[in-house]
Amino acid sequence: MADRAAQLATRYVRTHEAARILGISPRTLEKYRCHGSGPTFRKLGGRVVYAVDDLEAWADNERSKLDPFVVATGDASPRDQRDLMERPFFSLAKARRTAPIHYEAGDVRVEVYAVPEHGMATIWDADVLIWAASQIVEAENLGFKTSRFLRFTPYQLLTSIGRQTGARDYRLLKGALARLQSTVIRTTIRSGEHWRRHQFSWINEWEECTTRDGRVEGMEFVLPDWFYRGVIDRSLVLAIDPAYFRLTGGIERWLYRVARKHAGRQPKGWLFEIAHLHEKSGSL
Repeated sequence: MADRAAQLATRYVRTHEAARILGISPRTLEKYRCHGSGPTFRKLGGRVVYAVDDLEAWADNERSKLDPFVVATGDASPRDQRDLMERPFFSLAKARRTAPIHYEAGDVRVEVYAVPEHGMATIWDADVLIWAASQIVEAENLGFKTSRFLRFTPYQLLTSIGRQTGARDYRLLKGALARLQSTVIRTTIRSGEHWRRHQFSWINEWEECTTRDGRVEGMEFVLPDWFYRGVIDRSLVLAIDPAYFRLTGGIERWLYRVARKHAGRQPKGWLFEIAHLHEKSGSL
């Protein structure tokens, strides 16, 4: 009886209203629900509904629980995360991709899902993660405290990855952040003794600070724990050539990363089969 009374006292909303409360599209919310990464839902009368309290709890950001890592300078030698270099985590095309990536090699599984509204995060969007990894490693090397919560200026990020800093470039950056946040990854890489699979997005949340006239003053985002742990473990990070950011083709960029990971400075390089290489790319 008490449970029934509590249920009646709880305010439930349907998908469109829930999406409005969260500030996302109904399609995006449905995608999160299908992938098991969205807020708790239930079915009443055959319809999917959400408790408003659950929506607010899900939307409650992590920033209040994390100390911000304020990026003081954009100068840092570029570093890449090893797992991202050798597995198919990103679209290699500039055209919007919504088809998922399914990759399996032994005990390693990688699944990547995109929402139609934004498309899958691309290998160019991954520059944001390379930049974040570079800043974290540089700060750790200097003895500074870091966290998954980064606070920075768009100018710092864009100039560090070889981009221009005009209005169009700021819009493209926000598009990249939207794709990084909406792309959902499931993987068994770096699973613990009692945990078999991780599920996350490349960015948990992000926000921009603007002036009254709409000029962007600063940005901040929260990285997933899986990525952050793979960066602060120095054995899982590799230095890359700054010229990487000047590569314009998606396949070129991917080939450099996979070759840097596998061949590195080995005198005899890395031997591979073309079919195996294609599987690693995640290309359609």
